[in-house]
Amino acid sequence: MAEMAPLLITPETRPKLREIFEKELSFVNLDLCLTCGMCASGCPASGIDGLDPRKFLRLIMFGADEKILSSQWIWVCTLCDRCRYVCPMNINIARMVYRIRGMVPKEKRPPNLQRSCELQKKTNSTGIPNEDFVWVVNDVLEEARQEPGWEDLKAPIDKKGAEYYLNQNAKEPTVEPEEMVHLWKILHVVGIDWTYSSKWWDGANYCLFTGDPEDWEYTLRKQVETIEELGCKYYINTE
Repeated sequence: MAEMAPLLITPETRPKLREIFEKELSFVNLDLCLTCGMCASGCPASGIDGLDPRKFLRLIMFGADEKILSSQWIWVCTLCDRCRYVCPMNINIARMVYRIRGMVPKEKRPPNLQRSCELQKKTNSTGIPNEDFVWVVNDVLEEARQEPGWEDLKAPIDKKGAEYYLNQNAKEPTVEPEEMVHLWKILHVVGIDWTYSSKWWDGANYCLFTGDPEDWEYTLRKQVETIEELGCKYYINTE
């Protein structure tokens, strides 16, 4: 990950993170932290940029806002919530990390992450045209049907009334199209009535990780609208 320039926090624009959390996230009580380190023990991001969940909490409690806001650690956190599950006091660290990410201006967020989000708000996170996705699915399907026993394999697109809607990680049709076939075969053997869509088909919601709930909600809503338009009953999220 490319290094991010430290944010310029002025006295006029620098609210205390602890005050923000106490006001906006009433379910987060920092005073309950025992500093036991359980959160850090299972965190995949522990040690990166010199931080871990326990140190992150201590910095907030001591008002070290600049260090947190300029750290790469808030971006390498996976938001997996493992720290909360092992915390004896159930402190929701991931929710605080998410809130802090949203405080960072878009131009100062990791460029690849923000760019993927902006692309997804238009079509999908890789930016390939929707017609290319349709072409790749049909081309790969034709090749897969050449295998003995899979002559009847299906990969429907825009099938009205299909029971299940399937989204797709945009990376696979872009650079690993053959990887899509494995799931098609499983659905075929099980006998599930499913379909892709020719629009809003990308299931990798990068806007979830930028800390911007409006962008996250927008991309998810577009998928929901697509599912409702097709009349599908269930949603299979591959991500």
